[in-house]
Amino acid sequence: MLDVRRLRLLRELARRGTIAAVAEALAFSPSAVSQQLGVLEREAGLPLLERTGRRVRLTPAGEGLVRHAEAVLERLEQAEADLAEARSGLAGALRIGSFPTATRAIVPAALVSLARRHPGLEPMVSETDPAAVAHALRAGDLDVALVHEYDFVPAPQEPGLTTEPLYGEAMYLAAPAAPAAPAASPAPLGTPASPGTPGAPDGAGSGQRAVLRTHAQAPWIMATPGTLCHAMTVRACQAAGFTPRVRHQVDEFATVLALVAAGQGVAVVPQLGITGADHGVGLTRLLMERRTMLAYRSGAAAHPAVTAFGAALRAAVPPELATPRAEA
Repeated sequence: MLDVRRLRLLRELARRGTIAAVAEALAFSPSAVSQQLGVLEREAGLPLLERTGRRVRLTPAGEGLVRHAEAVLERLEQAEADLAEARSGLAGALRIGSFPTATRAIVPAALVSLARRHPGLEPMVSETDPAAVAHALRAGDLDVALVHEYDFVPAPQEPGLTTEPLYGEAMYLAAPAAPAAPAASPAPLGTPASPGTPGAPDGAGSGQRAVLRTHAQAPWIMATPGTLCHAMTVRACQAAGFTPRVRHQVDEFATVLALVAAGQGVAVVPQLGITGADHGVGLTRLLMERRTMLAYRSGAAAHPAVTAFGAALRAAVPPELATPRAEA
């Protein structure tokens, strides 16, 4: 009989690529991971891994077993959801991953609603970059998370995870306001983003490219490399025909806008990153959108804690935010 815990290790190896990465993610020693995978190979009765120097890769049999492991783990999530549904009342920890703007603008109201309806539930929020959410969910470090994608940076399909759309945000170019004029006001927050295909907005996209090209020689303020925000700005600028010259790398949008107001460069910011009257900053609406989704392990859709948190989130979304486009 194959051991589910060892199947989980094999699945993580398929996603993370090295035994050391699996060990770090799951709080094992590398030797313990290797030992458990060796036992799994003996249980399977044929090689599952090929070792090439310090790295390993899955054999065809190993890749096939990972697909079965995904199905097994999904059914276990469904079983846990059924058991939780059978209990009277929600209780215990709910580990939530969220990115900063959602943590500030959406999550607090959702937690208030959740506490009112399910006082025995203990939500625990950790700020987690969306790029790291998939590993954290599969490893069991999180139960549910908010993730986002941008035009030009669509979210990849992650095995073992399911997402549900929550809301969409407009995107703005932030630049120092002209000295003789007050800062431009953004378009009404409720104005929906123009339709387009994620990855390459069309239609009025030529106008967006022209706006970005106006600042081709300016210094840019961008998020740190490896984040979706960083990739979004780079790709949007490249689509406009230039590579941005990065001066500052900052992840927190209030700080980004303060640097823009100080004349330190220009930036692309999402709707929820604009916290009020940002004096000295001119904001120009772009034909781009950031879409936020709720993510959880496949099979957990019916878990009462997941459904309760999802309902609380939807009730907390400000009405001025756009409804996500169908392709999100």
